[in-house]
Amino acid sequence: MLNGDFIQQNVPLYQEALWLTVRLAFWGILGATGLGLLISVIKLYKIPVLSQLSQVYIELSRNTPLLIQLYFLYFGLPKIGLILNPETCAVAGLIFLGGSYMAETFRSGLEAVTRTQIELGLSIGLTFAQNFRYVIFPQALAVALPSFTANVIFLIKETSVFSVVALADLMYVAKDLIGLYYETDEALLMLVIAYLIVLLPISLVFAWLERRLRHEGFGSKRSLSGK
Repeated sequence: MLNGDFIQQNVPLYQEALWLTVRLAFWGILGATGLGLLISVIKLYKIPVLSQLSQVYIELSRNTPLLIQLYFLYFGLPKIGLILNPETCAVAGLIFLGGSYMAETFRSGLEAVTRTQIELGLSIGLTFAQNFRYVIFPQALAVALPSFTANVIFLIKETSVFSVVALADLMYVAKDLIGLYYETDEALLMLVIAYLIVLLPISLVFAWLERRLRHEGFGSKRSLSGK
C-alpha cells in the first residue's frame, strides 16, 4: 500500500521542483530553438566559415552528454575565472545541447521547400525576409514539427540531470526523499506524475498544431502555385 500521508505531505516540494524544471526548460528550449533556426539558415545558404563552424558545433554538441556539458560549465569554467550560477548553467547547457538538434530539425524542414515555391515568392515581389516569413518558414515548420515536438520532449526529460549543479529539480527532490525516508514507490510515483503533467499536454497541443500547420502550409503552397 502507498503511504498517502507521505504523498500529501511532500506534494508542495514537487510543486516547487516542477515550477523550477518548467521555468528552466522553457528558457532552454526557447534559446535552443532560436539558435537552431539561425544555424539551419546558415547551413542552408552555405555561408562561408560560419557554415563550417556550425557543423563543428553540431558534432560537438550531439556527441557529448548534457551531464558532461553541465560539469564543464559548473566546475570547469570557474578554473578560468568564469563563475555561473546553477540556473544559468542549466539553461546554457540545455541551449547548447538542444541547438544542434533543433538545427537539424529546421534544416530538414527548410530543404523540403521546393525551389519553385521560393522563386514564385520572389517573382511576385516579396523581399527575402517576406518570402522566408510567409512562404518558406510556414511550409518548413509543417514538415519539421514532428521532429521539433520530439526534441522539446527530449530536452524536458534531459532536465532530470540538473541536480548535478545543485538545483532542486524534480529528480533531485525524488532522490532526496528516497534517501531520507526510503519511500521509494511514493517518491517515484509523484515523479512520474509530475513529468506527465508537463509532457502529456505538450504532446497533445503539438499534435493539434501539427495538423493545423500542415493544412495551412499546403494552403500557402497551393495559393502560390495557382493549383
